[in-house]
Amino acid sequence: MSSSFVSNFGTALVRKLSPEAAHKATLRALSLGMAGRSKTPSDPVLKTTLFGMPFMNPVGLAAGFDKDALVPDAMLRLGLGFVEVGTLTPLAQPGNPKPRIFRLPEDGAVINRLGFNNGGHGPALTRLEKRARAGRLGIVGVNIGANKDSDDRINDYVLGVERFKHLADFFTVNISSPNTPGLRGLQDKDQLAALLALTADARGDDGPPLLLKVAPDLDEQGVSDIADLLKRSAFDGLIVSNTTIDRPASLQSVAKGEAGGLSGRPLFEPSTQMLRNFYQALDGAMPLIGVGGIASGADAYTKIKAGASLVELYSALTYGGPPLIDDIVADLAALVKADGFTNVSDAVGADYK
Repeated sequence: MSSSFVSNFGTALVRKLSPEAAHKATLRALSLGMAGRSKTPSDPVLKTTLFGMPFMNPVGLAAGFDKDALVPDAMLRLGLGFVEVGTLTPLAQPGNPKPRIFRLPEDGAVINRLGFNNGGHGPALTRLEKRARAGRLGIVGVNIGANKDSDDRINDYVLGVERFKHLADFFTVNISSPNTPGLRGLQDKDQLAALLALTADARGDDGPPLLLKVAPDLDEQGVSDIADLLKRSAFDGLIVSNTTIDRPASLQSVAKGEAGGLSGRPLFEPSTQMLRNFYQALDGAMPLIGVGGIASGADAYTKIKAGASLVELYSALTYGGPPLIDDIVADLAALVKADGFTNVSDAVGADYK
């Protein structure tokens, strides 16, 4: 996370830190209560119900920011409608060698090759159990993944569901990070069929919703295969999309050639097109969450009209800081009203109506 995020907390020193050090300082500031609160309550036009849960607005925090469930409530207080924590793997792992996060300021983008660095299930489980005992409100999803050296990656996801199903408001099954070698192979038809079935069995009939998170780099056959499998599964939703391994020719920043997943502004168009592809392929079978390049209320609204019932952001906070959340939520409400919708849910898929 960039230094500009924490500069909003008055920590000038952080501006000079590396991206990863600045992110660590941001989490520390949030944990100390230095972030404050949203200054603008969400407009009622943005209230929506999905998966049987009431969302005060459809704008959430994508996974990757709070990998270890350190500050979900601090982020909710900034005006987000929900947050995801993780990606969490069964065992703690350090991730890939540093440096592994790169700002692309001229492009409004970030490249990361973190590799699911996190403290493992145990510490996050303890924090979320403490949160539950305290009766804290707000929707918190748990993003689960597999350890890099796991002998049975599908079982890693099963373990994640089993361990957190009494705490998670929803699960994101993340098989689309480009930074764990071979992980995206779980998007292939045969492996994905087994993953969907076994994680749904682990969740049971009364567990939290299960969402699959896919890459923006799928081809037409991949979209068709995943949509067909999801229609026949017990999964509840789809998140489109993770970071991309593509490098658009338009990139200008010095770090544009770094390996890893590209996020931020250059991801907006390809991720939105992938959202459209899945919205049409699924034909109303389940809700979608749109992720990738959202930096304004107009961006969020574009995703919603393209078929997203909820949206998530992360990279834009690197450059816009906490005030961006209020701006996006307020601008989204104004756009929904300007188009004559009485509720944001009525705008979902409006491009096709």
